[in-house]
Amino acid sequence: METAFTRLVGVEHPVVQTGMGWVAGPRLVSATAHAGALGILASATMTAEQLRRAVREVKSRTDAPFGVNLRADAGDARERVRIVVDEGVRVASFALAPSRELITELKDAGVVVIPSVGARRHAEKVAAWGADAVVVQGGEGGGHTGDVATTVLLPQVVDAVDIPVIAAGGFHDGRGLVAALAYGAAGIAMGTRFLLTSDSTVPDAVKARYLAATVRDVTVTTAVDGLPHRMLRTDLVAALERYGRARTLLHAVRRAAGFRRLSGLSWAAMLRDGRAMRHGKDLTWGQVLLAANTPMLLRAAMVEGRTDLGVMASGQVAGVIEDLPSCAELVDRVMEEAAQVLGALGRTCGPPAPG
Repeated sequence: METAFTRLVGVEHPVVQTGMGWVAGPRLVSATAHAGALGILASATMTAEQLRRAVREVKSRTDAPFGVNLRADAGDARERVRIVVDEGVRVASFALAPSRELITELKDAGVVVIPSVGARRHAEKVAAWGADAVVVQGGEGGGHTGDVATTVLLPQVVDAVDIPVIAAGGFHDGRGLVAALAYGAAGIAMGTRFLLTSDSTVPDAVKARYLAATVRDVTVTTAVDGLPHRMLRTDLVAALERYGRARTLLHAVRRAAGFRRLSGLSWAAMLRDGRAMRHGKDLTWGQVLLAANTPMLLRAAMVEGRTDLGVMASGQVAGVIEDLPSCAELVDRVMEEAAQVLGALGRTCGPPAPG
């Protein structure tokens, strides 16, 4: 299936595997690339050197295009951009809108720039700055999310910009791909669905919790980092919601210290990143400190398998996912189902018979 997105990045299918921290590593990304979709390597939980090694590992596994997700507000953002350029990565994606300067630097080097946004005005801004495409995530999506449903947000953005739009939030099958195309999107992006594959390195016990979840077991809470965050409801999440302010901040300091040791960042660098996070947002310093807590809570579940001590970011689609296919099986299934749905629509909505 060829769309403006597949032509732009050179992949076979209009499907994106999102850059999930602690999840989207070289194995998942290369498996996605082999399947003909666009895999995105998550770099926010890596040091710069770990990112370079991860990029080279993906390149050793596949010749297909792939991308790297970058934090535009990171203190070493330019160093990471240089790694992407030097290593010949095809796509740079951003969870937060990159600056005009970063977009220009990447585009001048031939890198395709695809920011993720959650509002029409943000899509208009990055398009005006030269972004090549945009991922639009509705409120159904996992992790930090908004409150506008994909079915409302997507057509607004499609009407507002003239670059390819990739729809995210609530997608897991071929029917969703067809629906997104009908809205005017050029493809879909999926996180939770790729997390729940056999190629994902997430521990089996954690995958089992996702598979057992119903739609009502996926919640949005501000208790983890002060911002709306969609995840599985667990005893830990319930406990964090009951904590008072002082206990919550103490918990955050301990986790932030652990992430500092793991990442190699100095406290000064973390504070610098914290100031960048505050820019353009109504965040208190307490919320910034809570945000430093999040990577370690995610790591506890996604790497260590501690469903009792970690949090599990999740889209609402976790409630309707029931199996763990390989990336190749998943992408083939999505595309086959999309073809069947389009064929059925053609038979149902085709021109009237002569006479």
